[in-house]
Amino acid sequence: MLKKEMRIAVIGLGILGGSYAQGLSQAGYDVTGVDIDYDTLQYAEEKGWVRRAVSNPAVISDCDLIISCLYPKDFIAWLKENQKYMKKGAYLSDVTGIKREVMKQIRTFLRDDIEYIACHPMAGRESSGILYASSALFENANFIIVPDENNTPEGIQLARDIAEALHFGNISVLTPEEHDRIISFLSQLPHVITMCLMNRSNPEEIRKFSGDSFRSITRIARMNENLWPDLFVMNKDVLLEEIDGFMQEMADFREMLEDEDMEKMKEKMRLSTAKREQLGI
Repeated sequence: MLKKEMRIAVIGLGILGGSYAQGLSQAGYDVTGVDIDYDTLQYAEEKGWVRRAVSNPAVISDCDLIISCLYPKDFIAWLKENQKYMKKGAYLSDVTGIKREVMKQIRTFLRDDIEYIACHPMAGRESSGILYASSALFENANFIIVPDENNTPEGIQLARDIAEALHFGNISVLTPEEHDRIISFLSQLPHVITMCLMNRSNPEEIRKFSGDSFRSITRIARMNENLWPDLFVMNKDVLLEEIDGFMQEMADFREMLEDEDMEKMKEKMRLSTAKREQLGI
């Protein structure tokens, strides 16, 4: 369980790491922030989101829980280099948006006396950096815990406690395979679609003529090119299936349009409307 006396280290104080630090600190936990950027560390310390803000990873030696908020490849590389500083029996968690490949690689070198509980907070913004961090991002958001056979009931409960301390709403437990499949549809495919739509656009025309529909559907077009390619490639097999499925839907609609089949179009629209209403959002 996440006890108040536990010391927590947040690695990487970007938008998610900064939000974690703020939320956990406000919940009464002792938080140490680790980042390579001096201005970021100073900001976190001035805001009171961390008790200690340092660049030296050795500081984690007295921490009971380490939460990595690094990009997937950076997380793996950082852990290889710095797990030597972690105390025996420490817990490790993360926020990475892909799980099968990350978990597989980490299991090949992680010390036996450290328990890694994979997590994915379904929250964020299009902008990056600690200046955009806010624990309000987590209010009633979804949180996914992704255990495997190496996790203990205590470790899984700890992950649930983290989510509750940060005021997430729905907390789900999925296998790595289930996680990566649902994320490929809910997150990765929409980003691919938005990127392709935006790249077909004429910015001059958009400025003059766009309305709410275009602005809404392209809200996520501000993509972090240092993060998303890794997420796509690490989930390549599943994402390719989702892209193929979407392209088939587009091909079906193109045929309806070519044939001017109004009834089939209406049927498709009724189906999409009904499915959207089922979401309740």
